[in-house]
Amino acid sequence: MIVLDKQRNSRMCAICGLDNSYGVQAPFYNMEDGSVITLFRYKDHHQSYPGRVHGGLISAMIDEMGLRGLWAKHRDESFFGVTMTLDTKYRKPVPYGVELLGRGVVTAETARAFEVDSFIYDRDGVLLANGHVKYMRLSTELIAAGSDVHEEMPYLIEDGIREIDCRF
Repeated sequence: MIVLDKQRNSRMCAICGLDNSYGVQAPFYNMEDGSVITLFRYKDHHQSYPGRVHGGLISAMIDEMGLRGLWAKHRDESFFGVTMTLDTKYRKPVPYGVELLGRGVVTAETARAFEVDSFIYDRDGVLLANGHVKYMRLSTELIAAGSDVHEEMPYLIEDGIREIDCRF
């Protein structure tokens, strides 16, 4: 699938924060079909049981792909929202230390809310986890409690990826 462009990364987010050494540090790409895709690796310190990623971090990635799915659809990082509900289904153990593929697709949208289906696959196309997330649109002033959310998202590091092999 063709990559249209890359989204910004934040400083400290647990999923995309490049200054967060404990985080996943995942990149996100706007795709030709209006979805968002990430190629990422969980680290061994994201473990639950040996060889498996903690379910909370799996849900965190499902959640992250939601807002980023909205950004991919509108190609605009000024839309924001907060999670109202998150329903995650754990299909198979999610390993750390190997490349995984995440995908988020907006499924419904109104002026006040939006919904996203998110998926995590291994690189053979096996579905490991998926979820449905509902968000309330909210201004950055209300979300960030006086901070500038856009200041937290300073990194746009191009990596030359123009196409991603998707087996889902």
